Amino acid sequence: MPKLINQLREAAKKSPKRIVFPEASDERVLAAVERIKTEGIAQPLVLTPDNLDPEKQEEFASIFHQWKQIKGLSFEEARELMENPLYYAAMMSRLGYADGFVAGAVFTTSAVIRTAINCLEIDRSVGIVSSCFIMNVPDCEYGENGVFVYADCGVIPYPTSDQLANIALSCAKFTKDVLEFEPRVALLSFSTKGSAEGRWVDKIKDAVEIARSKNTGFAIDGELQADSALVPEIAKRKLKDSDVAGRANVLIFPNLDAGNICYKLTQRLAKARAVGPIILGTIQPCSDLSRGCDIDDIMDCTAITVIRAQKKADSTQSI
Repeated sequence: MPKLINQLREAAKKSPKRIVFPEASDERVLAAVERIKTEGIAQPLVLTPDNLDPEKQEEFASIFHQWKQIKGLSFEEARELMENPLYYAAMMSRLGYADGFVAGAVFTTSAVIRTAINCLEIDRSVGIVSSCFIMNVPDCEYGENGVFVYADCGVIPYPTSDQLANIALSCAKFTKDVLEFEPRVALLSFSTKGSAEGRWVDKIKDAVEIARSKNTGFAIDGELQADSALVPEIAKRKLKDSDVAGRANVLIFPNLDAGNICYKLTQRLAKARAVGPIILGTIQPCSDLSRGCDIDDIMDCTAITVIRAQKKADSTQSI
């Protein structure tokens, strides 16, 4: 097991949280839940269409109807949604009956993201829902000893400069809070500091300026080609005075095509461990899964969701 994965699982065990799994029909999920219980990573709650509490369904439907009736949703439609274990799991997380949920082995990414946006609170400090992957590349000298955060790989197809800036800040915060190392964020492009021109390059430059203007204290730079972001020798040749170039551990891709393709290539060609997609931008934590996930993938996403729930609980107590 990679060192990072072991650290994440051990961190989760320190204070296991209630995590909901709304895909009891999948054998991988059930096997993962048994191991999660045995190892003490979380307190798993498994939902089936037959074990949903009718009283909670009524409660959830009533609250959801209040939120959405201005958009024309009827109570009957809200009640029907609460027959879906995915919506039920999200409402459990939102209303404090659970600390987070993990889904995506059966449900599509679009279904999981749509449910999260509809049911969970959006973090107004970033104002956008996106996603990231933790990539653990074996025998790699780049990044954080082979550990990287890639984004956005699952939600926003063609982000604007504002959206890219907020994706970068969401990832930086996630990296510092959950992975506990200092993020060095590179916004990637086919250009390094003016080596090419055009509106796609301008979009990245604008995103960097917007992110820096928020005075977060995170190291953020761009536009950078991938080799300039990762390789110190190349960074020295191409530019000066960057606290990110040649040392980046958080990689922000210009669009969903690039992010999704690169994470899958890294996973398959470099034999990297990919954890995610982890949904960012919601107050209540949740993780999506690839429908090609295995048992370890489910356990890893659960550990991340538990750690985020721990951090949320700690921040609430400190207020």
